[in-house]
Amino acid sequence: MSEPEKQDDRARIGAQLLADHLEAQGVEHILTIPGAKIDRLLDVLHGAKPRLIVCRHEQNAGLIASGIGRMTGRAGVCLVTSGPGCSNLVTALATATYEGDPVVALGGAVPLASRHKLTHQTMDTVNLFRPVTKLSTEIDSGQTVSEVLSGAFRAAESGRPGAAFVSLPADVMEGPTSAALLAPSRPPRLGPGDAETLAEAARLIDGASRPVLLLGMLASDPRNAEAVRRLLKAVPLPVACTFQGAGVVARDLLSCFAGRVGLFHNTPADGVLDAADVVVTVGFNPIEYDPSAWNHGARRPIVHLDVIPAEIDADYRPAVEVIGDIADSLDALAPLLRSAPRPHDHSGLDAVARLVAATRARAATLDGTPIHPLRLIHELQEILTDDMTVICDVGSIYIWMCRYFYAYEPRRFLASNGQQTMGVALPWAIAACLVRPGEKVVSMSGDGAFLMSSMEMETAVRLGCNLVHLVWRDGFLDMVKIQQLAKYGRATAVELGPVDVVRYAESFGATGLSIKTPADIAPTLRRALEIPGPVLIDVPVDYRDNPELVRAMRSDVVV
Repeated sequence: MSEPEKQDDRARIGAQLLADHLEAQGVEHILTIPGAKIDRLLDVLHGAKPRLIVCRHEQNAGLIASGIGRMTGRAGVCLVTSGPGCSNLVTALATATYEGDPVVALGGAVPLASRHKLTHQTMDTVNLFRPVTKLSTEIDSGQTVSEVLSGAFRAAESGRPGAAFVSLPADVMEGPTSAALLAPSRPPRLGPGDAETLAEAARLIDGASRPVLLLGMLASDPRNAEAVRRLLKAVPLPVACTFQGAGVVARDLLSCFAGRVGLFHNTPADGVLDAADVVVTVGFNPIEYDPSAWNHGARRPIVHLDVIPAEIDADYRPAVEVIGDIADSLDALAPLLRSAPRPHDHSGLDAVARLVAATRARAATLDGTPIHPLRLIHELQEILTDDMTVICDVGSIYIWMCRYFYAYEPRRFLASNGQQTMGVALPWAIAACLVRPGEKVVSMSGDGAFLMSSMEMETAVRLGCNLVHLVWRDGFLDMVKIQQLAKYGRATAVELGPVDVVRYAESFGATGLSIKTPADIAPTLRRALEIPGPVLIDVPVDYRDNPELVRAMRSDVVV
């Protein structure tokens, strides 16, 4: 049989139509771990335009896909086999859905006739994924391949983005189809919120003496971030942002910036937010910062500006909801606001600026060993440039970084906040290397989170990723430890055994470096940034000041 005849035959099966649809969607990378139930699809993807990237664990494949989604706004794609191949994806898809990252996950499945039998790797994955995705469905006929995929990409990318899961029964992938390839359709833009609602929002803001913007995850979408900046240049309101809203406030707007809020109610920005008599939330999801921590008992009105209606609870009941395209709504709101100086005192912002300056001055003088987090952050801030991607894992490390590391460009400082998923940093760093080729990426984990995804160091080596990964090492699951100490006066089940992470990285073919004293930080970082390929840096850290991270400003807020 000639090659053209082979191609014609292959074009009539479900797997080929699915592969053609992924290419038409513009998918560039597919993160995968192979298996028998998806081998037909892998075969037709051989040599196709989407690049197959083999990972070491399905959860990490999903996390890399979510990182791609977060940085590009287009759905990252992962492909796994049936049974545990799918169940290993649950954490990654939950992270994507609750943190607003578009992902389309494809999972192999037993043939349709075997779905309800106790056969090898059978599992009701459609129902498994329903609670943690925006859409969970199955392709049950070759005629619906392109229709189902169109719906999955549309669900993942529209509104507040998130994950979609599609089950791929093996016989549907192998079987014939005469269905046409549907042209991909991008989700429609909603336009600004309605004029009456915008006018009411403007009335509330202009009638306030201390209005504050609270920026959430969707505010950090680059297009939305530009609209926030235009508004602040026209009407310089005080701004706080959640950990996931990092990078929206540019350097030339720092006079408006109160800092970041989240998790524990004890940052300088919390003081500014507490004093507000109107709060305008932009692209905010309550999972980013529980309203019971920042709005409990407050009587001030909230303006909710988002692409979807608010999640209402006792502490988050907006007076006005501006629902529409966020950037368009901000651009429509700005000319309705008076730009004259407001009567309220900016002493709150001035106090924050003085505290930031004092903290940075102190950080530069911290010369002890192990290394204080503030000193390490100070050195990172001095060396890393605004256009670098910096990724932080979950743990004490992320509280320190989210509070004290400043970022000035949207989606350039990434952290998992909604689900607080440990192990995200290295997979997201790999994602950054894929979608921002030619750029240096810096990621970091505590020694607990690192080993949850460290097997992907081999993937990074194989891909030639130009990343530098710092491991903040202290031998404990410290974020849990400090909360236990605050609650119970003792810590339980938080101590880790020692690991030589430098030799561990070198065993994969990466470069391993060590920082032993504060004087080593700058030269080691600069050297690492010049080395091609993955570099791991071991950093012993001094967490003795961690109890301050959870000390609440108000007695009604508990950790």
